Amino acid sequence: MAEETTNVTITVRLVRSFTHRNIKHLVYHNVKLGQTVADFRQMLDKDIPTRPGLPPPFKKFTYDTLKISHKAYGAKTADPIINRNKDAELILLPEKTLSDCGVENETELSYFLMTDYRAYQQDPTTLF
Repeated sequence: MAEETTNVTITVRLVRSFTHRNIKHLVYHNVKLGQTVADFRQMLDKDIPTRPGLPPPFKKFTYDTLKISHKAYGAKTADPIINRNKDAELILLPEKTLSDCGVENETELSYFLMTDYRAYQQDPTTLF
């Protein structure tokens, strides 16, 4: 399938804290849609700690889940941090390919710690 070998641009939102709205955006070019989510996460986990210009708290934080925030030309959520709906559809499963999960060119993904996300779902208040 030609789509799986397509190289796309993806923005990854590192969410260090939902409560404090600590978010940094990283742009990745030439991402292959045919790779598994686990492989893409492994690449992120190697890149983040060595990324120039990224503050140390983001480099040292443990991220474990990817979720589609929005796609190009699609509607965005009203929540400024993350879409708290449609987890079954939008959370990327490690064994699937990015393409199988619905990732396309210019898709924005959130990368976060699942336990923090679950706590935010229960109490979506921020300190701002």
